[in-house]
Amino acid sequence: MTLTAQRPVATSRRALVFGGGGALAVLAALLAAVAAWHLSQGTSGVGAGDLLAVITGNGTDDARDVLLGSRLPRLAAGVAVGLALGVAGVLLQTLARNPLASPDTLGVTAGAYLAVTAAAAFGIAVPLWASGLLAFGGGLAAAGIVLGLAGGAGTSTTRLVLAGSALALAFQALTSALLILFQEETKGLFAWGSGSLSQLNLDAAMRALPLIAVALLLALLLASRLDVFMLGDDLARSLGVPLGWTRVGGILLAVTLSAISVALAGPIGFVGLCAPVLARLSARWVPAFEKHALRLPAAGLIGAILVLGADAILRAILGAAGAVSVPTGVATTILGAIVLVALARGLRGGSARAARVREAARSARRFWVTLAVLAAALVGVVLLGALAGNRWLLTGDIALWIQGAAPPPIALALGERVPRVFAAILAGAALALAGGITQSVSRNPLADPGLLGITGGGGLGAVIAVTAGFGNTAGIAVAATVGSLLVFALVYGLSWRGGLSADRLVLIGIGVSSGAVALTTFLLLRSDPWNTPAIYTWLSGTTYGRTFPQLLPVLVVLAVALPLVLGARREIDLIALDEDTPRALGVGLERSRLGLLALAAVLAAVSVTAVGVVGFVGLLAPHAARALVGARSARFLPTAALLGAVLVGVADAVGRTVIAPAQLPAGLVVALLGAPYFVWLLWRTRDA
Repeated sequence: MTLTAQRPVATSRRALVFGGGGALAVLAALLAAVAAWHLSQGTSGVGAGDLLAVITGNGTDDARDVLLGSRLPRLAAGVAVGLALGVAGVLLQTLARNPLASPDTLGVTAGAYLAVTAAAAFGIAVPLWASGLLAFGGGLAAAGIVLGLAGGAGTSTTRLVLAGSALALAFQALTSALLILFQEETKGLFAWGSGSLSQLNLDAAMRALPLIAVALLLALLLASRLDVFMLGDDLARSLGVPLGWTRVGGILLAVTLSAISVALAGPIGFVGLCAPVLARLSARWVPAFEKHALRLPAAGLIGAILVLGADAILRAILGAAGAVSVPTGVATTILGAIVLVALARGLRGGSARAARVREAARSARRFWVTLAVLAAALVGVVLLGALAGNRWLLTGDIALWIQGAAPPPIALALGERVPRVFAAILAGAALALAGGITQSVSRNPLADPGLLGITGGGGLGAVIAVTAGFGNTAGIAVAATVGSLLVFALVYGLSWRGGLSADRLVLIGIGVSSGAVALTTFLLLRSDPWNTPAIYTWLSGTTYGRTFPQLLPVLVVLAVALPLVLGARREIDLIALDEDTPRALGVGLERSRLGLLALAAVLAAVSVTAVGVVGFVGLLAPHAARALVGARSARFLPTAALLGAVLVGVADAVGRTVIAPAQLPAGLVVALLGAPYFVWLLWRTRDA
């Protein structure tokens, strides 16, 4: 009886493995088909027939040179990168017990890219294998920070993705600063930073593939532990799985694979998210993929198919010559953004409990004293901004300028500086107010207009205007505003499923924002090369060349928004509590939330017209305001606006003086100043 009972089990297991093996064979065949299509594409006149003749030994020397010198290196790089990122994504999703964990959402690729860029910027000449170690160190540091500060394995999906995305923003800002400051040393790294399969020869891919194979083999040795790990810490521990060593080993393997990918082809976006998700969804038809022994190689094959397919589709749409300037990572990022949005739309129910910063109640006297101090600081910032620059001025020069009696050099300097100062402080106030509204309405202390796609939409709209030939001030302002509002409408519409989940809103915002950034990169790389530096600097946040008429929209929107926000202070405070309390007290929850988010979108949009794309202000200023005056919206929102104005004003002054006569965009200075505070903020709000 026992033997009879065991036989069906053994048979079913055999069938399960066979089914998985057959599915892997299908994936391998599909990869071969995509690879053949990929090989047939290129800028030369060598076609599929010519390549087939080379393979059979009858081809011409020219066709052989094209195959060995261009087509095969690109193909091998695509296969290596796809395999590495697919396997790395499975490991990170399992160890974080989070379906949205990946090398991108944990900041691994951003950390690796920063490490490689820093080495190039500071003239550190390293061989290829050493660049891989640099990428590994940067990626490991990023993963450690995000997992440690977000709360480790099992943390909430929204919190993990927000922490990784925001830390990636900080790393990207540092990378952008290096690209701007060391243009000669880092030439070519901007396009590479979006993920490029272009290779000089087969050597790099041939060195990477054995390392990827070894890492995959080691990951397969962990497969049975990973299966048990998914059941939870207590059960896994009771079954004898060493949790600590499993986590450490798996994360080291994932970061190693991600670093190999970055060193070979730059940061190829979102393959590490898409491939594991597709492998997991395939388990509905291939149950064997539930086991990591088969899911790991399946995700690797799917990753390779995605990378080669994205590259081939890009060439098919744009033509081989047109696709040369567009990195493959742009196409994979757009695909990954779609997958992230689709997964986020699958979230059901209300918002999960958000990690909150518990602030003690503050007195009214403290609030008014804080406002007075910040107002005085703002006056000081205006004065500093007018005096600081390539040539420092005196306060007497300002007095002469106001009277119209300043010498021409001083009048010229102040005529250029003063509008920039007011552009910075007005945009900073608008961004901070938008961030405070967004955090309260979404009930998530790590949300800001940038992570909800609003500023990314504004940047995309502005770049569309420039590349379409409407690069004047009015054209950029209108396009940026329309882009921000359209992206906000898209995010809100996709987030609505019989109601609005705050977690779903944030995750979809991150996905749409990533897609907008990828499209912006696409347009930037295909634009007139003479416009590229100016556009890139504007996307990094700059006040250069601003005039007073350009600031009027920001001033008007702020003047209207602040009274509206103070008038809605009761609704904001109630919405910030939970879903049920506002309804119980007669607040029209959805109507109020939509109106407040729309107001935040308009504030962020007009700030983009004034200073370009500036991040972190809407994240940091509201937190600092709550720490100073408490969490009541009537107090912390005005305080946040003043703090934002001071922060961006100081950043603009620093950016104009620290490397004078060269200048650093204010947005990058804000990110550099805000990154340490953000790390502290993550630690302070980590889940228990």
